[in-house]
Amino acid sequence: MENRVKNLEEKAIDLRKTILTMIHEAGSGHPGGSLSAADYVTALYYDEMNIDPSNPKLRERDRFILSKGHACPVLYSVLALKGYFDYDKIYTLRKLGSILQGHPDMNKVPGVDMTSGSLGQGLSCGVGMAIGLKYDNNAARVFVALGDGEIQEGQIWEAAETAAKYKLNNLIAIVDNNGIQNDGFTKDIMPLGNIAGKWQAFGWFVIECDGHDMKDILRAFNEMKSVKEQPVCILANTVKGKGVSFMANVPSWHGVAPNKEEFAKAIEELKGGI
Repeated sequence: MENRVKNLEEKAIDLRKTILTMIHEAGSGHPGGSLSAADYVTALYYDEMNIDPSNPKLRERDRFILSKGHACPVLYSVLALKGYFDYDKIYTLRKLGSILQGHPDMNKVPGVDMTSGSLGQGLSCGVGMAIGLKYDNNAARVFVALGDGEIQEGQIWEAAETAAKYKLNNLIAIVDNNGIQNDGFTKDIMPLGNIAGKWQAFGWFVIECDGHDMKDILRAFNEMKSVKEQPVCILANTVKGKGVSFMANVPSWHGVAPNKEEFAKAIEELKGGI
């Protein structure tokens, strides 16, 4: 277990370096929410999900939906590092003609299972995928990453009750609970209250974890496998901008690219570990 965890922690550092590199090169993007998602995305792609980078449309593959699509640098980075496309494409983020636009496009990027943009839609699409997989007798699972600010959207809860009705135990929502959204702290904009209790009230099995403790993330993924007749919500408690001291828990880093000096400082910090 120790070697497994250490390897994943090292992969997460590589992921964070790639996230910052592509955003710095583009001069725009969303570092905060990408960095907060880096650990559980690493665990999914390197340890948990059944995927094959050489066959992105594998019928039996697990699906991943990044509902908070503005955090696409975390998805692009892991896909590049896993070999879904040439790594050098990370330097084309948000550039004219690039496959890597400001939101992921399933028609352009190998490995992207759903085009996302407007917040609140990903879980509904995940429900549809999960129902379809069950009707097709396909054992694949659907993972949906949601921002905590995003779950203020009503459509999330319509999808949540639908998932419970159909007992979609092949659907896993991961709530990136970093406490910050575009305009500030969620507690100031629209307090979320008891997030775990809300999901439970809608019929979901809830597992909380430290979204930056790799061992705890793996524990949560292991626990979800025992759930038989409910969709699962993994409430990942995270820090926006995790891994970079001056970005961590600072709302202004939601959608700002680091300049040359900030980028160099951030990469130096990551070289020393998290």
